[in-house]
Amino acid sequence: MFARKLARLGALSMLGAAVALTGCSQGGGGNASSTTRASTAPATTVSASTTPAASSNKTPLKIGLLASKTGALESYGKQTERGFQLGIEYATKGSKEIAGRPIEIIVEDTETKPDVAVQKATKLLEKDKVDLLVGSSSSGDTLAVLPLAEEYKKVMIVEPAVADSITGANWNKYIFRTARNSSQDAVAGAAAIAKKDVKIATFAPDSSFGRDGIAAFKTAALKLGATIVAEQYADPKATDYTANIQKVVSAKPDYLFVVWAGANSPWKQFQDMKVQQQGIKISTGAPDIPALKTMNDLIGMEGFSVYYHTLPQNDINKWLVDEHKKRFNNEVPDLFTPGGMSAALAAVESLKKTNGDSSADKLIPAMEGMSFDTPKGKMTFRKEDHQALQPLYAVRLEKKDGFDYPVPVLIREMTADETTPPIQNK
Repeated sequence: MFARKLARLGALSMLGAAVALTGCSQGGGGNASSTTRASTAPATTVSASTTPAASSNKTPLKIGLLASKTGALESYGKQTERGFQLGIEYATKGSKEIAGRPIEIIVEDTETKPDVAVQKATKLLEKDKVDLLVGSSSSGDTLAVLPLAEEYKKVMIVEPAVADSITGANWNKYIFRTARNSSQDAVAGAAAIAKKDVKIATFAPDSSFGRDGIAAFKTAALKLGATIVAEQYADPKATDYTANIQKVVSAKPDYLFVVWAGANSPWKQFQDMKVQQQGIKISTGAPDIPALKTMNDLIGMEGFSVYYHTLPQNDINKWLVDEHKKRFNNEVPDLFTPGGMSAALAAVESLKKTNGDSSADKLIPAMEGMSFDTPKGKMTFRKEDHQALQPLYAVRLEKKDGFDYPVPVLIREMTADETTPPIQNK
């Protein structure tokens, strides 16, 4: 039955390959060899029961976590998994139980390949009989998996994939997202630079992530009176963006707004081609710490941030920072760690509301409109599309002693009302 289900779902993998790309950066299509590897690679299973005796006569609540443990977004998957594990611990006050049922987390590696994500999600749903899905790192992976949540009637919490279509054109009622979407980023980005008579060029990967982000930014920027003078979409697997950058420079914008994430970022090439020296101000979202290390020439840039560990001022974030440093060799949580924690907090809060009942008929009404506290502040699942409304941060990149990257410094917290994206699933 399982083998037949995988074969029947082959068409879904084509969707993921077609939309490819990531919630946050480059994903990839699959091939025969990756399918073979996926079927033999072991899952990572973490039993969260307190003792064997406690779980021996109780049915575990199984949560399937899809993440890029390998591939282009490996670091994002690692952050999400760490945050999710910490979130389960925090939300249950260390018991790792809900309504007396021990929590079991089964982690599967999507390899940042949509066809593999379909296989792993099907295995979680059909073989492992998970009660809830969470993930994934890539928008391409996530879009390929969305139909399975509907087919198996299981709630899926999307984190950290950001493509608008996840809670837009490809949404179904089983999908809830704690991750912000591209439109939320775009609204924040536009508010930072767009106004009457300002000329803006845009630069993004040619992917669902990139195009969704720019489309939303354009809508917000045009409403504020700005003019878009150039749009450049680069091959996300490329390493040379000379032609794209030359077209941006030729358009003579006041600002270059960049949507990007992932390892092969364009920052160094912007520097090499002296974009800023030609009077073009670069504006973007502050990325994860490894990417910030490539942005030393953007010191002074004003943009926005989804998360940096010093920005949110609340008790949950303080706990996350302290515990993360304690457990991971003094490392601070990075961009996607609090998202993983937020997904866990949402899962636990909703299952508490249903007294451990994971059926979609109980969970969906419990989650619609639900507000819950996270390391990034209060989030609320909007009833219409199940997108979590949440604060973002206006920041300036500054040089600080002891850091080998420009540090995002808070200008102000932008409220959930300010960053509310349009409803796009109608």
